[in-house]
Amino acid sequence: MLTGKHALVTGGGTGIGLAIALALAAQGAQVTITGRRAAPLKAAAGGNIHALVMDVMDEAAVVQGIEEATQARGPIQICVPNAGIAEGRAILKTDMEFWRRMMATNLDGAFLTIRESLKSMTQTDWGRVIAVSSIAGVKGLKGAPTYTASKHALLGLIRALAADYATKPYTFNALCPAYVDTDIVTSNIDSIMKRTGMDQAAARDLMVGVNPHGRLITPQEVAEAALFLCGPHSGSVNGQAIQIAGGEV
Repeated sequence: MLTGKHALVTGGGTGIGLAIALALAAQGAQVTITGRRAAPLKAAAGGNIHALVMDVMDEAAVVQGIEEATQARGPIQICVPNAGIAEGRAILKTDMEFWRRMMATNLDGAFLTIRESLKSMTQTDWGRVIAVSSIAGVKGLKGAPTYTASKHALLGLIRALAADYATKPYTFNALCPAYVDTDIVTSNIDSIMKRTGMDQAAARDLMVGVNPHGRLITPQEVAEAALFLCGPHSGSVNGQAIQIAGGEV
């Protein structure tokens, strides 16, 4: 389905990003995966998947990295700004360093990735931008005001771009999963245990309980939604926040 297309997935070495990269590659796309750590990228690379060390918080690195990827594999027609951090902290315990780090990764990083990818995408006759937001992009996540703000802002960016390019052959959508079975969940379990004194099982149950269907979502479920947005009948799906949240309403 995607033979001849070049996809860029930030945070593509693990978790949701890797699942999306594998799904796109299985459909024939050449996929550039990026991240700050070389080891997981190299472990994931092979076949149609190509590793690129790139920190989305560094504008110069994003500009240079995406230019290199474009030179090597052609215009980016599928852009997946997935790199992000998820951490809860009460607002009265939130300092500017924490706020800026969250925004620099979840919002600034997505903005830079999309901006640089559009430079080549808009020279082609088809393109998809699929941002990985969160259920926190469409509702307030208790105990995580900074994270929630960053994901709401990402949705605003996507919706504005969908409006800007509505008559063009490019779509802009966001995936909004609830708790997914990734390393981020593991780190959040540790954080909850430290903050509340819960044991590991109770901390995990706290997150699983947020998902109405009573289980963690798999990365592959999120990847399948991304594939749909790249499919042949997806052109009228634009500016949407697609919830993959087990019935969250």
